Amino acid sequence: MKIVKKLSLGILVVSTLISCGKETKKETESISNNLQNQPNIVFILSDDQSWTDYSFIGDENIETPRIDKFVSESLTFTRGYVPTPLCSPSLATIITGLYPKDHGVLGNDKVYERIKDDRKTSQKNRAEAYKPIISAFEKQTTLPDMLKEKGYLSFQTGKWWHGNHKIGGFDDGMTHGNPKRGGRHGDYGLEIGRKGLDTINSYVDVALKAKKPFFLWYAPFLPHRPHNPPARLYEKYQKKTDSEHLAKYWAMIEWFDETCGELFDLIEDKGLTENTLFVYVCDNGWRQDPTKSGYMKDSKRAPYDMGIRTPIMYKWAGKINPKMDTKTIVSSIDMVPTVLDILDIKQPDNLPGISVLDTKSLNERKGFFGEVYAHDFDTIENSMYYNMAIFPPYKIIVPDPVRKKDEVIQLFNIDTDPFEQNNIAESNLKIVRELQEKIKEFRSK
Repeated sequence: MKIVKKLSLGILVVSTLISCGKETKKETESISNNLQNQPNIVFILSDDQSWTDYSFIGDENIETPRIDKFVSESLTFTRGYVPTPLCSPSLATIITGLYPKDHGVLGNDKVYERIKDDRKTSQKNRAEAYKPIISAFEKQTTLPDMLKEKGYLSFQTGKWWHGNHKIGGFDDGMTHGNPKRGGRHGDYGLEIGRKGLDTINSYVDVALKAKKPFFLWYAPFLPHRPHNPPARLYEKYQKKTDSEHLAKYWAMIEWFDETCGELFDLIEDKGLTENTLFVYVCDNGWRQDPTKSGYMKDSKRAPYDMGIRTPIMYKWAGKINPKMDTKTIVSSIDMVPTVLDILDIKQPDNLPGISVLDTKSLNERKGFFGEVYAHDFDTIENSMYYNMAIFPPYKIIVPDPVRKKDEVIQLFNIDTDPFEQNNIAESNLKIVRELQEKIKEFRSK
């Protein structure tokens, strides 16, 4: 066993398999040729970004040149969704392929006693309350677990809420998850991207030395707050708006775009692009408040499309035909099934999603569902805020009769009203009843 030198990101990369060194492009091309049916897999996860906040979508202020190029090389769905508008449960869905009600992570924190002016005790209370959630989540079958069948090594970087990275089935990772050392939603992992990609470079070299395909979880703390972009980017966007908060947020998005470019270049420099499947999604939406450092109430944590809609992209050069799909709806519940389809791994019966490469199933699917629970959650029954059903052209939002008792059912035609300005529930009672029945059936499974 060789312990690699300590990296700038503050962790030790330990490999019991091999020593880790820098690979040449020629060597890695040789390895890639032997793994043509087992592409490396890279999940790229944006953190707190609206589905509208990309230049390829048409935003006139934000520049995302590396993502734009990636989109031109990908099967791109502009009408993608996550099932819930909050990071922890959303990420749990991406790694398991399950809805929140099934994987059990409903919010960011389990209900715990918050003690005013005593942060240390509050953090201890939070950690104790969350222990059963981590223990239960450890029993879930994750994508890294499924990939072991094909000999994959799996690496975690960035956001990770569920204790140590090994809870998710990763072979190695940046997140220790120990609350006594600041573990909550990523700890050392939150440095990836913001402080370079050295750790990813080392992980990839580990897989190359072992001559094994790899799965990489790249979930940087970007463009998530703190909105503290490089000065050069902040100054650039200050010229486009009088709001310092918008300027900082826009700059954070371009900073994130730059790190995506660094990741693409790293994979290319190692000769791995041709045999790597890239998948892109954002964990939840964010609409920046121009008056303060925060989000508008119709985005993050809200059941509206500004909270749950995201572009979703799949790129595998020469294997997946690039296409811009602006009509078909897809979801993050489809990411795991799509990977399993590509690798010819049997999909577990409990997965609700489908492979986006299965055109027949994609065309036959009528819709899917969404859930919003309390940030500090307890059980499904006493933490529910909203149920959603998305069956284009309609989307229904059903408020919980207890916790959202003053709100009404909302129905939108999201084909003609993508920003959900016109509630048409009262004039479409039959559709409302039909979608409520679909939600009832979904909840009962």
